[in-house]
This record gives sequence, structure tokens and C-alpha cells, in this order.
Amino acid sequence: MSANGPNQTLGFTTISRSVASLAVGVVHSLERAMAGDGRMRTARGNAWEAVCADRARAAQRRELERLVAELAAARAAARERRDARATPSR
Repeated sequence: MSANGPNQTLGFTTISRSVASLAVGVVHSLERAMAGDGRMRTARGNAWEAVCADRARAAQRRELERLVAELAAARAAARERRDARATPSR
């Protein structure tokens, strides 16, 4: 494909940084105008979402550990009852 041909495509490697910066600024401004400042994602909002997700995962882990411990205790109690019935009393 010829560099000067009519079907030449432009990418970020072929345009200048200033043009790319202007394009990003236009897109960002348009996004702010369409979504509104209150609905724009920010680093602070992303960090808070990550903290909330970590807390939720920790709560789920604690609940799972509690259930496993409860099941283990119930199984041990059932085994003790079974062993108590199996051994003859004198």
C-alpha cells in the first residue's frame, strides 16, 4: 500500500501529539457535556468502588468460613453421637 494512496489510514503513530491531545480534549469535553459532571467517573470514585468491593469480598469470605466451621462442628457432633450409640454400655 502506498503511503500517499487514497486509502491511507491514519493512526496515533502518524499524527502529531498536539493533534491527538486536541482530539482527546474534544472527546472529553463532549463526554462531560453529554453525561454531566455528576456522572463522570473519577479516580476517587473508582477507588471507593474498589474499597467497597474488597469489603464485600471480605464479608463473603467471613460468611463462608463461618459456614464451614458450623458444618465441621455439626459433622463432629454427629460422629460423636454415632460413636456413642455404637459402643455398648456396661
